[in-house]
Amino acid sequence: MGKSTDLARAKAHRLKGMKKESDGIALGDERMKAEGRQEQEAARREEERARALRGASGH
Repeated sequence: MGKSTDLARAKAHRLKGMKKESDGIALGDERMKAEGRQEQEAARREEERARALRGASGH
């Protein structure tokens, strides 16, 4: 995949986690809230990796 695509995918994954966390808060579902936070953290790592690859290639 292209480096821009990887970064966009990671950002979308982070937004999905934010939504899940928000839904968990609204529903009072601690498990859903925790899953959303975990997804966000994983997406942040994906974003960092995509940015590092992007920077290494000179773009």
